[in-house]
Amino acid sequence: MPPLRKVQKEDIINAALDILKNEDMESVNARRIARQLNCSVQPIYHNFENMENLKSIAFRKVYEIYQQYMREGAKEKKSYKGMGLSYIKFARDYPNYFKLIFMTKTELSLENYISNDSIENGVIEKGMEITGFSYEEQKKFYVKVWIFTHGIATLVASNTVKLSMEEIDKMLEETVREMIIGKKKG
Repeated sequence: MPPLRKVQKEDIINAALDILKNEDMESVNARRIARQLNCSVQPIYHNFENMENLKSIAFRKVYEIYQQYMREGAKEKKSYKGMGLSYIKFARDYPNYFKLIFMTKTELSLENYISNDSIENGVIEKGMEITGFSYEEQKKFYVKVWIFTHGIATLVASNTVKLSMEEIDKMLEETVREMIIGKKKG
């Protein structure tokens, strides 16, 4: 009889991530993962306190993937735009991950919701470099830019419209430029 394959913690996390690529967090359960790994549920409960613990780890892994996109965008010559484009690319490449992070119910206010993400990514500071606004002005300005960028990302993630990255790049640059000019005139 061949030895039983030992299911590693990382295998279980990867199975959860595979499920999340196409489905929501409620679809991540012990039986589903065990079926995917061709094992019993025992290794899952041996490696994790409970399913909430596994889901929390899976969510953090999804968020790490998103953060990697944002770090890549921040390396661009035009880092503020690069981060916006990376946000949209993440929505394009991982629509369900995007929905999990940015399209689920939250109790946060709009400013707190956006602020939680922008602080981690340094996007306010990157914006200040191109706008010349104070930190507080940039925070308010960024809310508007984020709403516009999030709208495009949502359209992309939900396959509502087909837009090329070239079209998105041009739209993002022109709109943000016009918003900056309008804010400085106003």
